[in-house]
Parts: sequence; C-alpha cells; structure tokens
Amino acid sequence: MTVYINDIAAFLPNDPVDNDHMEEILGKVHNIPSRIKARILKNNGIATRYYSIDPRTGKLNYTNAQLTAEAIRKLRPFDGFSVDQIQCLCCGTTIADVICPGHGLMVQGELKNPPCEVISTSGICLSGITAFKAAYMNVALKFSDNAVATGSDAASSLMRSNFFEHLKNDSALGNHLILSFESDFLRWMLSDAAGAIFLSRKKNKNKISLRVDWFEHVSYAGEMEVCMYAGAVKNDDGTVTGWRELGSLAEALEKNFFALKQDTSILNQEIVNVCVNKALVRTINRRKIKAEDIAWFLPHYSSEYFRDKLHDAMAAIGFDIPYEKWFTNLSYKGNTGSASIYVILEEIFHSGRLKKGDKILCFIPESGRFSVAYVLLTVV
Repeated sequence: MTVYINDIAAFLPNDPVDNDHMEEILGKVHNIPSRIKARILKNNGIATRYYSIDPRTGKLNYTNAQLTAEAIRKLRPFDGFSVDQIQCLCCGTTIADVICPGHGLMVQGELKNPPCEVISTSGICLSGITAFKAAYMNVALKFSDNAVATGSDAASSLMRSNFFEHLKNDSALGNHLILSFESDFLRWMLSDAAGAIFLSRKKNKNKISLRVDWFEHVSYAGEMEVCMYAGAVKNDDGTVTGWRELGSLAEALEKNFFALKQDTSILNQEIVNVCVNKALVRTINRRKIKAEDIAWFLPHYSSEYFRDKLHDAMAAIGFDIPYEKWFTNLSYKGNTGSASIYVILEEIFHSGRLKKGDKILCFIPESGRFSVAYVLLTVV
C-alpha cells in the first residue's frame, strides 16, 4: 500500500548558541579552554546550534524523551489532531535517557497517550531512519491506520564539562591533555533536537504530502571497524572493549569508557567511499534512479568539510546533482544526529518551495560502523 507523510515537525530546545558561547554552556574541562575547538568549528561550518541546557543554571531542562514528545505535539496532520489518535509510535535515538526501558516507551510516558504499539530503534544517525521505516511498514501492511516516527538526540547531556572533571591530566596523550582528540572532537560537532513525521495511507486534500517511494538501507559493519562509539574503548587492533567486560564501574569511569568518541582517521578515510562508491552505486543499480530526475537532494553530513568531497565523488560516478538542488540547514541548526534528516525535511516541507512531482532524495550516513540509507520521496 502507498504511504504518505502528512506532516513533519521539529523541536530545537532553548535559544540558538553561537560559536563564541558554546564553551560557556558546555563548560571548560578543569577550567581549561579546548585547544582544538577553533579548528573543528572552522572545518564543520556550524555557526549556531541548540542545547537542552538552561544557560542560566547549566542544568538540563529537557530530557531526550521530552524533546521527542515536544516534536510530536507540534504535528498537525489534520484539523483536530491529538496525540491520543496515534496508533503506532516508532522512536529512534543514539543514546536514550535510560538503559531500559526503550526510548519509545519513555516518549509515550511523556505524552501520556492511550495504549498503542510502540517500537524503539537503536543505532546512531540511522536510528531515526529505522524508526521511519518501521512506521512506514506498519502502515503499508495495514497493521495500523497511522504511525508517527521520530528521531532525536540530546548529545549535549554527554558533552558537559562536569562529565569529564574526574579525569586526570594524561601526559601520554601529549601536552597534558585532559580529553583525547576523539572525545573533545565531538563536543564541538553535536547538538540537540527532535523531529517527528506522521504517516498514513491517505494523502492530504488541501496541501502537499510526501509519498514514500522506497528505502535503501545497507550496513558495512561486516567489513569495517567501529568508528563512532560510546561505552567502550578501541584497541590497537581495531577491536573494542565494552564497559561490561571490566571489573567495576569505577574502572570504566576512570578510563573514560562512557564518553562518546569518534575515530576520525577512519572517518576521513572511508566515509565518502562507503557512502558513494559502495552504497550509492548499489542504490542506483537497484532502483535505476538518475541524477537529473532529482529535484531536491537532502544530505545529512556531519560537517561542511565533507560537502565538496561528497559532491565530487557523486559526480565521478555519473550522479552529479548541482549544488542549487541541495538543501541542508547544518550551519544554523547544527548536527543533531538521528534528528538531522527530520529537521531538514521539516524545514523544506513547510518552506513553500516544494512542487507537485518533485522527487526528493534523502541521504543519511552513520559512522558507527558505516551504515548508509537513501530514501526517495515524491511531492503529491
């Protein structure tokens, strides 16, 4: 059955934070300014982002589940819509507020809506897409008349300086650094948001809908090392040691197991090759798509550093989409992980720029262990 997106909503907490005030909100570890912040910000091209942190108190004023619930409450798929009418709720996030129960159940708890099917999907950036796909399949197979899918992340909760104050200077890291590059790097890359989409088998009568044409979702974890991770440390041979393998939680804290980390050497070396030469080529062959048929290309990339590299690699395989067809809001809404594609879609959906018949190609990579999704939507 054909499934349509009838509305998209996004919620970004508090006021935007510019580059000059980031460290005031997140805090300085041991009261020492970051030595890499300026370099990371120059490369990623992000000028403003949003944090779930009250700038006056430094405390969280939204949990991940509360962010998600706020986005869902903003949905207006039809007049008189209420969250009580949701039949299936699918929620994806990178790191939930609690280890268990699932993120979706915590979101339903915030909404206080009646009994419904709830699905929680795990991952990093692609957790939002797997939630979207689960919601789509639920409606397409007539298990539910409607479904809401969400992607959300509250990375700032893990990036606050008080989460690192227990660490000691480590001369082995060079220059008496407190945080290794792989941890400090992400403090200046990630921010918070939630997005939600409403799906049904009926398209809107008096406004546009987006028809969901297909998903192409592929993982290369069988071939690739872990790249982005938390709750572990990476060993010299590329394997990881998880926190539950240790003798105590104190050891995990002391060795910074719980920090979110990125192996940037593998990221820079592999991400474009995996996303384009492997995943996009696979998608082109399976779906027979042509670049000239795409009206809008919505890429979720983590940094402007990858923009030209991605464009040039696509052109090299004969899939050249000119920049005037690209739509992203990374520079002023930030890299919000699994929420990013929702935040991008929400803005263009309500922009007045879409025309009936426009084909929208969404690109969502995940560097956790290198997974990629392409999604095709058509404006109807």
